[in-house]
Amino acid sequence: MSDVLNQNFIDGIWQDGASGATFKNINPALNSDVIGSFPESGVEDVDDAVRAARKAFKTWGTMPAPARGDYLRKIGDLMTARKSELAFQMTREMGKPFFETKGDVQEAIDTAYYAASETRRLFGHTVPSEMPNKFNMSLRRPIGVCGVISAWNFPVAVPTWKMFPAIACGNTVVFKPSEDAPHSGALLVKIFEDAGLPAGVVNLVQGGGNTGRALVEHPDVNAVSFTGSTETGSKIGEACGRMHKRFSLEMGGKNPAIVLADADLDLVVEGLLWGAFGTTGQRCTATSRLIVHESVHDDLVNRLATKASALKVGYGNIDSTEMGPVINKKGLEKIEYYIKVGLEEGAKVLIGGKRPTGPDVEGGTFFEPTIFTDVTQNMRIAKEEIFGPVLSVIKISSYEEAVQVANNIEYGLSSAIYTQDVATAFRAMHDIEAGITYINGPTIGAEAHMPFGGVKGTGNGHREGGWEVFDFYTETKTIYVDYSGKLQKAQIDNVED
Repeated sequence: MSDVLNQNFIDGIWQDGASGATFKNINPALNSDVIGSFPESGVEDVDDAVRAARKAFKTWGTMPAPARGDYLRKIGDLMTARKSELAFQMTREMGKPFFETKGDVQEAIDTAYYAASETRRLFGHTVPSEMPNKFNMSLRRPIGVCGVISAWNFPVAVPTWKMFPAIACGNTVVFKPSEDAPHSGALLVKIFEDAGLPAGVVNLVQGGGNTGRALVEHPDVNAVSFTGSTETGSKIGEACGRMHKRFSLEMGGKNPAIVLADADLDLVVEGLLWGAFGTTGQRCTATSRLIVHESVHDDLVNRLATKASALKVGYGNIDSTEMGPVINKKGLEKIEYYIKVGLEEGAKVLIGGKRPTGPDVEGGTFFEPTIFTDVTQNMRIAKEEIFGPVLSVIKISSYEEAVQVANNIEYGLSSAIYTQDVATAFRAMHDIEAGITYINGPTIGAEAHMPFGGVKGTGNGHREGGWEVFDFYTETKTIYVDYSGKLQKAQIDNVED
């Protein structure tokens, strides 16, 4: 499994891109390590993949749902057997430490088994009719061909959030991984192949923005699920709206952690280290704003700075590493730009703010864990997504002010509040404008069987994960059975005066 799979996978066959154009995939921790060259797929490749998916849908969509679940269980079993191998290659490709990529794979395993079980629970409804001798019910039908475009930071977990429910419901898939994690996507699809998934049910096309555009705009793609930037997601939404396609968008975040005066600060520090600097801060759910009560501000910030400064930064496949690299040079330059912006706005860099030095980080795109203090809520570093290990600290004097600051952004994905007061915690569950709220925990840590998604600029209302994602991947069909033997007119005034 360690061999690089650097082709597309269409209709059960590994094949080169039609044009022969390729792009390189580079280890972000060691830029001299070229993992491989992958197809820059074009319209012809996407068209072949969609055609294969459309053909496979004719039989896959009519297969009994529990039989589809049997394939998902086999996929889960293979991922379990290959977890360490797969995680090693994921870390090499996208950088986060090995213990994190193992968790990424485990989340995909959990999703496989969960989706398999849901194939026996694709419920419709039976409801009373307003007419005598008439039976009303609804049932679920698959949509058709689903385009899946995923991000690089969870190169196995996030695409399986999308693909497993899609195929459980009887749809077929054309999958485009991020161009920053093409090998992980291919290794995942190889597992599907080895599990015996019929040809054409899941197809893989590698490439960048042009590949994604061709997939979104293909007339035979019935639904699109996307995880990535708000800018790209908005363009996808426009295209799908114009073509009357169903679409699910999971986009940016600027997630707050509120710390009130009665919080357990030891617990807070532990949570913030994970929430702000896990995955090098490159999560849509990363804690990027710390909103802290003035009475505990100095103590908390000093404790956090001491712990964050001590994090071991380096190549994620070395056991001692606690934080890996930024994904690429472009991402690194974006972080450096926002450091400059923050300083110009009047914020202060308490720790970090630059690239680290030393033999453990030589030749990679690394950045130090960074904490800004003296941040005000309307600074750009407090409102715009940086996508790196940068935490902005905002001082507040009350719960009401904390909530106002937390909600003063265009995003609404995840949030957290630390307090010992149960009444305040329950108020926060309702007051914070976010799709997810954690009580006394960091903003990261979604579970596979729970809905995942955000509000405002973070998404378009659909949820991934849990039971709600199955609504996205199915159409509801309403059925009436009239066994009265006579014409009965519904929605006619049948009530006598």
